[in-house]
Amino acid sequence: MEYFGQISIGTPPQNFTVVFDTGSSNLWVPSVYCVSKACAGHAKFHPTQSSTYQVIGTPFSIQYGTGSLTGLIGSDQVAVEGLTVSNQQFAESISEPGKAFLDAEFDGILGLAYPSLAVDGVTPVFDNMMAQNLVELPLFSVYMSTNPESPLGGELLFGGFDTSRFTGTLNWVPVTQQGYWQIQLDNIQVGGTVTFCADGCQAIVDTGTSLIAGPTKEVKQLQNYIGAVPVDGEYAVECSNLNAMPDVTFTINGLPYTLSSQAYTLMEEGGGETFCLSGFQGNDIPPPAGPLWILGDVFIRQFYSVFDRGNNRVGLAPAVP
Repeated sequence: MEYFGQISIGTPPQNFTVVFDTGSSNLWVPSVYCVSKACAGHAKFHPTQSSTYQVIGTPFSIQYGTGSLTGLIGSDQVAVEGLTVSNQQFAESISEPGKAFLDAEFDGILGLAYPSLAVDGVTPVFDNMMAQNLVELPLFSVYMSTNPESPLGGELLFGGFDTSRFTGTLNWVPVTQQGYWQIQLDNIQVGGTVTFCADGCQAIVDTGTSLIAGPTKEVKQLQNYIGAVPVDGEYAVECSNLNAMPDVTFTINGLPYTLSSQAYTLMEEGGGETFCLSGFQGNDIPPPAGPLWILGDVFIRQFYSVFDRGNNRVGLAPAVP
């Protein structure tokens, strides 16, 4: 499952479907001048059709875990659910090489990490929201539904949080480095035994990553512990074994965040049969940024997440299913 939302750019508004990504800080959408195959079948921005558009013209290039793109920077108004940000710089993608964005259900990406991560020193959308007094509080929060049948896939709230979406109180965890939404993990337990990260390690809370990722060597061991085996570059488990598989617990700020096997596996349909995939993947982020664990959507689905720029902290609480 992936999570997208609608934004519009320009006057009159041109609509785009974007991933709201706490793991990057730039906004980009395909340009009408994009010639890559990946741009076909996606909404494209027409600068000449917007009366509020301004040319900036700085070259832009960004690399994600799964793909790269190049383009130019422009400026225009950007509307997200009734909040209109003026003079927002964004990238118009002219080349999207490779397959990463070819079959994507989204047109572009709206980054929600810290300004230090922004390519070309562009001010991120949420920073402009704060500067232009569009949000009540300098924070935003994310709810992701666990139910694929639900008409509401999830909720992104700018300027507040929704107490009906979580139980108990938020556990506030300090951001350790202001780039990604990076926090300290105390340890990772498998079946109640501390197995990884015994002396603490760094993790990022990343809405733009589907799974939970960690250093390849450790994730390989983790797959082994839960009984997952490699199949076509992913790890699969026997669906019939789910009940016997151990819990995986991330201890954060002294509190346990436990994922049951139902929570950390993904059921996929294909070729007339149901199979179960592990929600963990190996990903080595080199120093100085890494090594990092990445708490992606598999984690966020279980735990409502508040991203507080005013106090540089992340709030976590069990999500209401």
